Amino acid sequence: MTDADRHILHLDLDAFFPTVEVLRNPELRGRPLLIGGTGDRGVVAGCSYETRRYGVRSAMPMRLARRLCPEAMVIKGDYQAYTQYSKAVTEIITEAAPVAEKASIDEFYVDMTGMEKFVGCEKWSRELKQRIVRETGLSVSWGLSVNKTVSKVAANERKPDGALHVLPAEVQPFLWKLDVGKLPGIGEKMAHTLRCMGVTKLGTLAQIPRRLMERTFGKTGLLLWDRANGIDPTPVVPLHRQKSMSKEMTFQTDTTDVTLLRLTLERMVEGLAYDLRQGGWCAGKVTVKIRYSDFQTYTRQITLPATASDHLLLAATRKAFDRLYDRRLLIRLVGVSFGRLVRGAEQLSLFDALGQPMQKPLPELYRQMDQVRSRFGEDRLIRASHHQRGF
Repeated sequence: MTDADRHILHLDLDAFFPTVEVLRNPELRGRPLLIGGTGDRGVVAGCSYETRRYGVRSAMPMRLARRLCPEAMVIKGDYQAYTQYSKAVTEIITEAAPVAEKASIDEFYVDMTGMEKFVGCEKWSRELKQRIVRETGLSVSWGLSVNKTVSKVAANERKPDGALHVLPAEVQPFLWKLDVGKLPGIGEKMAHTLRCMGVTKLGTLAQIPRRLMERTFGKTGLLLWDRANGIDPTPVVPLHRQKSMSKEMTFQTDTTDVTLLRLTLERMVEGLAYDLRQGGWCAGKVTVKIRYSDFQTYTRQITLPATASDHLLLAATRKAFDRLYDRRLLIRLVGVSFGRLVRGAEQLSLFDALGQPMQKPLPELYRQMDQVRSRFGEDRLIRASHHQRGF
Protein backbone atom coordinates (compact mmCIF):
# COMPACT_ATOMS: atom_id res chain seq x y z
CA MET A 1 0.00 0.00 0.00
CA THR A 2 1.36 3.43 -0.93
CA ASP A 3 0.94 6.62 1.08
CA ALA A 4 -1.62 7.81 -1.45
CA ASP A 5 -3.93 4.97 -0.37
CA ARG A 6 -3.77 5.83 3.33
CA HIS A 7 -6.01 8.14 5.38
CA ILE A 8 -4.30 9.21 8.62
CA LEU A 9 -5.91 11.63 11.06
CA HIS A 10 -3.92 13.62 13.64
CA LEU A 11 -5.80 15.09 16.60
CA ASP A 12 -4.14 17.71 18.83
CA LEU A 13 -5.70 19.17 21.99
CA ASP A 14 -5.09 22.91 21.81
CA ALA A 15 -3.13 24.47 24.73
CA PHE A 16 -4.15 21.39 26.70
CA PHE A 17 -2.92 22.20 30.22
CA PRO A 18 -4.20 25.82 30.25
CA THR A 19 -7.52 24.74 28.71
CA VAL A 20 -8.06 22.20 31.50
CA GLU A 21 -7.33 24.91 34.07
CA VAL A 22 -9.92 27.19 32.45
CA LEU A 23 -12.51 24.40 32.44
CA ARG A 24 -11.90 23.91 36.15
CA ASN A 25 -11.93 27.66 36.85
CA PRO A 26 -13.84 29.68 34.22
CA GLU A 27 -12.61 32.95 35.78
CA LEU A 28 -9.24 32.24 34.12
CA ARG A 29 -10.74 32.44 30.61
CA GLY A 30 -8.96 35.01 28.46
CA ARG A 31 -6.08 35.48 30.89
CA PRO A 32 -2.45 34.69 29.94
CA LEU A 33 -1.55 31.45 31.72
CA LEU A 34 1.75 29.65 32.25
CA ILE A 35 1.73 26.07 33.52
CA GLY A 36 4.86 24.65 35.10
CA GLY A 37 7.51 25.05 37.77
CA THR A 38 7.40 28.30 39.71
CA GLY A 39 11.06 28.35 40.78
CA ASP A 40 14.00 29.99 39.03
CA ARG A 41 14.83 26.71 37.32
CA GLY A 42 11.23 25.93 36.35
CA VAL A 43 10.18 25.15 32.78
CA VAL A 44 6.97 26.04 30.93
CA ALA A 45 4.97 22.82 30.57
CA GLY A 46 2.11 24.59 28.80
CA CYS A 47 1.00 28.12 27.92
CA SER A 48 -2.23 29.72 26.78
CA TYR A 49 -2.50 31.39 23.39
CA GLU A 50 -2.72 34.76 25.14
CA THR A 51 0.98 34.40 26.08
CA ARG A 52 2.24 33.23 22.69
CA ARG A 53 2.03 36.59 20.97
CA TYR A 54 4.77 37.68 23.39
CA GLY A 55 7.05 34.87 22.17
CA VAL A 56 6.31 32.43 25.00
CA ARG A 57 6.34 28.73 24.13
CA SER A 58 6.38 25.36 25.86
CA ALA A 59 9.72 24.06 27.18
CA MET A 60 10.97 27.64 27.65
CA PRO A 61 12.59 28.51 31.00
CA MET A 62 9.87 29.92 33.24
CA ARG A 63 12.06 32.87 34.19
CA LEU A 64 12.29 33.95 30.54
CA ALA A 65 8.56 33.38 29.95
CA ARG A 66 7.65 35.60 32.91
CA ARG A 67 10.01 38.29 31.63
CA LEU A 68 8.38 38.19 28.17
CA CYS A 69 4.85 38.22 29.59
CA PRO A 70 4.94 39.77 33.09
CA GLU A 71 1.14 39.83 33.45
CA ALA A 72 0.85 36.05 32.99
CA MET A 73 -0.48 33.96 35.85
CA VAL A 74 1.78 31.02 36.76
CA ILE A 75 0.00 27.83 37.79
CA LYS A 76 1.88 24.83 39.14
CA GLY A 77 -0.57 22.50 37.43
CA ASP A 78 -2.61 19.47 38.44
CA TYR A 79 -1.24 16.50 36.53
CA GLN A 80 -3.89 14.18 37.92
CA ALA A 81 -6.59 16.37 36.35
CA TYR A 82 -4.70 16.51 33.03
CA THR A 83 -4.41 12.72 33.01
CA GLN A 84 -8.14 12.34 33.66
CA TYR A 85 -9.08 14.66 30.77
CA SER A 86 -6.61 12.89 28.48
CA LYS A 87 -8.09 9.54 29.46
CA ALA A 88 -11.59 10.79 28.66
CA VAL A 89 -10.49 11.84 25.16
CA THR A 90 -8.65 8.54 24.69
CA GLU A 91 -11.81 6.59 25.50
CA ILE A 92 -13.87 8.63 23.02
CA ILE A 93 -11.35 8.09 20.22
CA THR A 94 -10.70 4.39 20.83
CA GLU A 95 -14.44 3.72 21.03
CA ALA A 96 -15.08 5.41 17.68
CA ALA A 97 -11.90 4.70 15.70
CA PRO A 98 -10.85 1.44 14.02
CA VAL A 99 -7.12 1.93 14.77
CA ALA A 100 -5.95 4.66 17.17
CA GLU A 101 -2.59 5.56 18.68
CA LYS A 102 -2.00 7.83 21.66
CA ALA A 103 1.20 9.69 20.77
CA SER A 104 1.28 11.80 23.95
CA ILE A 105 -1.04 13.13 26.64
CA ASP A 106 -2.62 15.53 24.12
CA GLU A 107 -1.93 14.04 20.66
CA PHE A 108 -3.54 11.12 18.85
CA TYR A 109 -3.40 9.39 15.46
CA VAL A 110 -6.20 7.46 13.77
CA ASP A 111 -5.73 5.18 10.75
CA MET A 112 -8.93 5.57 8.74
CA THR A 113 -7.71 3.63 5.70
CA GLY A 114 -10.64 1.73 4.19
CA MET A 115 -13.29 3.85 5.87
CA GLU A 116 -13.55 6.06 2.79
CA LYS A 117 -15.53 3.24 1.15
CA PHE A 118 -18.28 3.52 3.75
CA VAL A 119 -18.15 7.04 5.20
CA GLY A 120 -16.40 10.23 4.21
CA CYS A 121 -13.16 10.49 6.22
CA GLU A 122 -13.40 14.28 6.49
CA LYS A 123 -17.02 14.12 7.65
CA TRP A 124 -16.14 11.43 10.21
CA SER A 125 -13.22 13.52 11.49
CA ARG A 126 -15.43 16.57 11.98
CA GLU A 127 -18.01 14.50 13.85
CA LEU A 128 -15.32 13.01 16.10
CA LYS A 129 -14.02 16.49 16.92
CA GLN A 130 -17.55 17.69 17.72
CA ARG A 131 -18.03 14.78 20.08
CA ILE A 132 -14.76 15.46 21.92
CA VAL A 133 -15.66 19.13 22.32
CA ARG A 134 -19.21 18.33 23.40
CA GLU A 135 -18.26 15.69 25.98
CA THR A 136 -15.06 17.23 27.41
CA GLY A 137 -15.15 20.95 26.64
CA LEU A 138 -11.62 20.80 25.23
CA SER A 139 -10.51 22.53 22.04
CA VAL A 140 -9.24 20.26 19.25
CA SER A 141 -7.40 20.80 15.98
CA TRP A 142 -7.02 18.05 13.39
CA GLY A 143 -5.19 17.30 10.19
CA LEU A 144 -6.11 14.56 7.71
CA SER A 145 -3.76 13.32 5.02
CA VAL A 146 -1.76 10.40 3.65
CA ASN A 147 0.62 9.83 6.60
CA LYS A 148 1.52 10.90 10.13
CA THR A 149 3.94 13.66 9.18
CA VAL A 150 1.62 15.49 6.78
CA SER A 151 -1.42 15.17 9.04
CA LYS A 152 0.52 16.51 12.02
CA VAL A 153 1.84 19.49 10.05
CA ALA A 154 -1.68 20.12 8.74
CA ALA A 155 -3.11 20.19 12.27
CA ASN A 156 -0.34 22.56 13.42
CA GLU A 157 -1.10 24.92 10.54
CA ARG A 158 -4.73 25.28 11.62
CA LYS A 159 -4.30 25.63 15.40
CA PRO A 160 -6.21 26.53 17.43
CA ASP A 161 -9.62 24.94 16.88
CA GLY A 162 -9.00 24.26 13.20
CA ALA A 163 -9.05 21.49 10.64
CA LEU A 164 -7.27 20.79 7.37
CA HIS A 165 -7.58 17.95 4.85
CA VAL A 166 -4.53 17.64 2.58
CA LEU A 167 -5.30 15.43 -0.43
CA PRO A 168 -2.59 13.20 -1.98
CA ALA A 169 -2.03 15.53 -4.95
CA GLU A 170 -1.67 18.50 -2.57
CA VAL A 171 0.96 17.02 -0.23
CA GLN A 172 4.14 18.40 -1.80
CA PRO A 173 2.70 21.83 -2.74
CA PHE A 174 1.40 22.12 0.84
CA LEU A 175 4.69 21.15 2.50
CA TRP A 176 7.11 22.88 0.15
CA LYS A 177 5.85 26.41 0.85
CA LEU A 178 6.43 26.03 4.61
CA ASP A 179 9.45 27.14 6.63
CA VAL A 180 11.88 24.32 7.47
CA GLY A 181 11.11 24.77 11.17
CA LYS A 182 7.55 23.54 10.57
CA LEU A 183 8.70 19.96 9.88
CA PRO A 184 8.51 17.58 12.87
CA GLY A 185 12.03 16.50 13.78
CA ILE A 186 13.65 19.83 12.92
CA GLY A 187 14.45 21.72 16.10
CA GLU A 188 15.75 25.25 16.49
CA LYS A 189 19.41 24.30 16.07
CA MET A 190 18.81 22.16 12.97
CA ALA A 191 16.62 24.88 11.49
CA HIS A 192 19.39 27.41 12.10
CA THR A 193 21.95 25.11 10.45
CA LEU A 194 19.73 24.68 7.39
CA ARG A 195 19.06 28.40 7.09
CA CYS A 196 22.80 29.07 7.23
CA MET A 197 23.05 26.70 4.24
CA GLY A 198 20.45 28.82 2.43
CA VAL A 199 17.66 26.30 3.04
CA THR A 200 14.68 28.21 4.42
CA LYS A 201 11.74 26.37 2.82
CA LEU A 202 10.87 22.68 2.81
CA GLY A 203 10.69 22.83 -0.96
CA THR A 204 14.39 23.69 -1.10
CA LEU A 205 15.22 20.91 1.37
CA ALA A 206 13.19 18.43 -0.67
CA GLN A 207 15.21 19.20 -3.81
CA ILE A 208 18.65 18.72 -2.25
CA PRO A 209 20.18 15.47 -3.56
CA ARG A 210 19.33 12.69 -1.11
CA ARG A 211 22.94 11.47 -0.96
CA LEU A 212 24.13 14.97 -0.07
CA MET A 213 21.69 15.07 2.85
CA GLU A 214 23.02 11.71 4.00
CA ARG A 215 26.66 12.82 3.76
CA THR A 216 25.88 16.01 5.67
CA PHE A 217 23.53 14.75 8.38
CA GLY A 218 23.75 10.95 8.29
CA LYS A 219 20.57 8.95 8.77
CA THR A 220 18.85 12.06 10.09
CA GLY A 221 19.39 13.70 6.72
CA LEU A 222 17.66 10.83 4.93
CA LEU A 223 14.72 11.02 7.31
CA LEU A 224 14.34 14.77 6.85
CA TRP A 225 14.57 14.45 3.07
CA ASP A 226 11.80 11.84 3.08
CA ARG A 227 9.57 13.89 5.36
CA ALA A 228 10.10 17.08 3.32
CA ASN A 229 8.94 15.12 0.29
CA GLY A 230 5.86 13.89 2.13
CA ILE A 231 7.15 10.33 2.62
CA ASP A 232 6.42 8.67 5.98
CA PRO A 233 5.57 4.95 6.13
CA THR A 234 5.35 4.96 9.96
CA PRO A 235 2.25 2.96 10.95
CA VAL A 236 -0.38 3.94 13.47
CA VAL A 237 0.26 1.58 16.39
CA PRO A 238 -2.69 0.81 18.70
CA LEU A 239 -1.97 1.21 22.40
CA HIS A 240 -2.53 -2.47 23.13
CA ARG A 241 0.16 -3.37 20.55
CA GLN A 242 2.71 -0.87 21.79
CA LYS A 243 6.20 -2.38 21.56
CA SER A 244 8.34 0.38 23.03
CA MET A 245 8.31 3.76 24.74
CA SER A 246 11.05 6.34 24.66
CA LYS A 247 12.26 9.81 25.61
CA GLU A 248 15.12 11.92 24.29
CA MET A 249 16.66 15.34 24.95
CA THR A 250 18.49 17.67 22.58
CA PHE A 251 20.77 20.02 24.48
CA GLN A 252 20.76 23.73 23.68
CA THR A 253 24.58 23.56 23.74
CA ASP A 254 26.52 20.42 22.81
CA THR A 255 28.21 19.01 25.90
CA THR A 256 30.72 16.54 27.34
CA ASP A 257 29.46 17.04 30.91
CA VAL A 258 29.16 13.38 31.88
CA THR A 259 27.29 14.20 35.09
CA LEU A 260 24.70 16.18 33.14
CA LEU A 261 24.37 13.33 30.63
CA ARG A 262 23.86 10.73 33.36
CA LEU A 263 21.33 12.81 35.27
CA THR A 264 19.39 13.54 32.08
CA LEU A 265 19.16 9.83 31.33
CA GLU A 266 18.14 9.08 34.91
CA ARG A 267 15.25 11.56 34.75
CA MET A 268 14.11 10.00 31.50
CA VAL A 269 14.24 6.50 32.99
CA GLU A 270 12.25 7.55 36.05
CA GLY A 271 9.59 9.12 33.84
CA LEU A 272 9.37 6.11 31.56
CA ALA A 273 9.28 3.68 34.49
CA TYR A 274 6.36 5.66 35.92
CA ASP A 275 4.61 5.39 32.53
CA LEU A 276 5.28 1.64 32.49
CA ARG A 277 3.64 1.11 35.85
CA GLN A 278 0.70 3.39 35.02
CA GLY A 279 0.05 1.36 31.88
CA GLY A 280 0.55 -2.04 33.50
CA TRP A 281 3.68 -2.82 31.48
CA CYS A 282 7.10 -4.32 32.16
CA ALA A 283 10.16 -3.84 29.91
CA GLY A 284 12.72 -6.47 28.97
CA LYS A 285 15.11 -4.26 26.97
CA VAL A 286 16.75 -0.88 27.52
CA THR A 287 18.31 1.06 24.63
CA VAL A 288 20.44 4.17 25.09
CA LYS A 289 20.96 6.56 22.16
CA ILE A 290 23.69 9.17 21.74
CA ARG A 291 23.93 11.69 18.93
CA TYR A 292 27.25 13.52 18.65
CA SER A 293 27.82 17.05 17.39
CA ASP A 294 28.62 15.69 13.91
CA PHE A 295 25.09 14.13 13.84
CA GLN A 296 26.45 10.58 14.00
CA THR A 297 24.07 8.51 16.13
CA TYR A 298 24.85 5.33 18.07
CA THR A 299 22.82 3.01 20.27
CA ARG A 300 23.52 0.28 22.81
CA GLN A 301 21.00 -2.28 24.08
CA ILE A 302 20.81 -4.17 27.36
CA THR A 303 18.37 -7.03 27.93
CA LEU A 304 17.06 -7.89 31.39
CA PRO A 305 14.21 -9.81 33.03
CA ALA A 306 10.96 -7.93 32.43
CA THR A 307 10.62 -5.19 35.07
CA ALA A 308 9.06 -1.84 35.82
CA SER A 309 11.35 -1.02 38.76
CA ASP A 310 13.40 2.18 38.64
CA HIS A 311 16.53 0.72 40.22
CA LEU A 312 16.80 -2.16 37.73
CA LEU A 313 16.07 -0.01 34.68
CA LEU A 314 18.50 2.65 35.90
CA ALA A 315 21.25 0.07 36.34
CA ALA A 316 20.74 -1.21 32.80
CA THR A 317 20.72 2.35 31.42
CA ARG A 318 23.96 3.26 33.18
CA LYS A 319 25.61 0.08 31.90
CA ALA A 320 24.55 0.81 28.30
CA PHE A 321 25.68 4.42 28.56
CA ASP A 322 29.10 3.47 29.94
CA ARG A 323 29.64 1.07 27.04
CA LEU A 324 28.55 3.66 24.49
CA TYR A 325 29.97 7.00 25.62
CA ASP A 326 32.96 8.44 23.73
CA ARG A 327 34.56 11.35 25.61
CA ARG A 328 36.31 12.72 22.53
CA LEU A 329 33.25 14.33 20.96
CA LEU A 330 30.58 16.78 22.07
CA ILE A 331 27.08 15.30 22.47
CA ARG A 332 23.96 17.05 21.16
CA LEU A 333 21.31 14.47 22.08
CA VAL A 334 20.77 11.55 24.45
CA GLY A 335 17.78 9.23 24.60
CA VAL A 336 16.55 6.06 26.21
CA SER A 337 13.84 3.61 25.19
CA PHE A 338 12.22 0.58 26.79
CA GLY A 339 11.41 -2.38 24.55
CA ARG A 340 10.09 -5.94 24.74
CA LEU A 341 7.06 -4.66 26.62
CA VAL A 342 4.85 -7.23 28.28
CA ARG A 343 1.72 -6.89 30.34
CA GLY A 344 1.72 -7.77 34.02
CA ALA A 345 3.96 -7.50 37.08
CA GLU A 346 7.57 -8.61 37.43
CA GLN A 347 8.76 -11.61 39.40
CA LEU A 348 9.47 -10.35 42.93
CA SER A 349 12.44 -11.15 45.16
CA LEU A 350 12.51 -11.46 48.95
CA PHE A 351 16.01 -9.96 49.05
CA ASP A 352 17.62 -6.75 47.91
CA ALA A 353 20.67 -6.36 45.66
CA LEU A 354 23.01 -7.05 48.60
CA GLY A 355 21.27 -10.25 49.56
CA GLN A 356 19.60 -8.72 52.63
CA PRO A 357 15.89 -9.19 53.41
CA MET A 358 13.70 -6.42 52.00
CA GLN A 359 12.74 -3.91 54.73
CA LYS A 360 9.90 -2.49 52.62
CA PRO A 361 8.52 -4.21 49.50
CA LEU A 362 9.65 -2.18 46.49
CA PRO A 363 6.33 -2.49 44.63
CA GLU A 364 4.60 -0.78 47.57
CA LEU A 365 7.30 1.91 47.67
CA TYR A 366 6.89 2.58 43.93
CA ARG A 367 3.11 2.61 44.32
CA GLN A 368 3.32 5.33 46.94
CA MET A 369 5.80 7.33 44.87
CA ASP A 370 3.52 7.05 41.83
CA GLN A 371 0.57 8.34 43.84
CA VAL A 372 2.56 11.47 44.69
CA ARG A 373 3.57 11.96 41.06
CA SER A 374 0.04 11.41 39.77
CA ARG A 375 -1.35 13.99 42.13
CA PHE A 376 1.34 16.67 42.00
CA GLY A 377 3.30 15.96 38.80
CA GLU A 378 6.34 13.87 37.95
CA ASP A 379 8.76 16.64 38.91
CA ARG A 380 7.51 16.88 42.50
CA LEU A 381 9.40 13.75 43.60
CA ILE A 382 12.99 13.54 42.38
CA ARG A 383 16.36 12.21 43.47
CA ALA A 384 18.55 14.44 45.64
CA SER A 385 21.29 14.35 43.00
CA HIS A 386 18.88 15.85 40.45
CA HIS A 387 17.88 18.63 42.82
CA GLN A 388 21.53 19.54 43.42
CA ARG A 389 22.06 20.03 39.67
CA GLY A 390 18.81 21.99 39.27
CA PHE A 391 16.86 19.21 37.50
